[in-house]
Amino acid sequence: MPPTRDEVTEQLVRLLDIRLLDPLEILLDGDDTVDAMRVVLRARARDWATRIATGDDSAALGTIMRLLSTLYPDDGPFDPPADWWRTPLGRTVAYRVGHPTAVSVSYAVAGAMLGITRQGVHDLVTRGKLARHPDGGVIPTSVRDRLRRPSAGRKVENDA
Repeated sequence: MPPTRDEVTEQLVRLLDIRLLDPLEILLDGDDTVDAMRVVLRARARDWATRIATGDDSAALGTIMRLLSTLYPDDGPFDPPADWWRTPLGRTVAYRVGHPTAVSVSYAVAGAMLGITRQGVHDLVTRGKLARHPDGGVIPTSVRDRLRRPSAGRKVENDA
């Protein structure tokens, strides 16, 4: 089950504070404008969380891509640590799109996305419950599809 909209909103607000507003507040020497921006971003974060959680797939993907490219800027592909997939935003991204940029993820990342071990992922791939990428790893949309199954609430490692 994906996280609630409120959980995603709170994580987005924390990330926006840490990555955008706190540095801006330092640069502007505590200008009151930053406080006004906090109010606006809190409202926007709720809108973004709603779009990610319940919007159509295209709107969700567009919002996810904008947020990730803003909050996690890098010259390389988006490659968060495994723990990120356990956060409300990470769990929601996995549920909505799988991995937003990768065509294949390692068994460890697939396991983090599903909340199971690498061995559990290996078992699911072996039984045809997750799609193996031809070049190795797992196809992220198969992880997403697994998370969206009505039975996703029970332990997937023991699922026949």
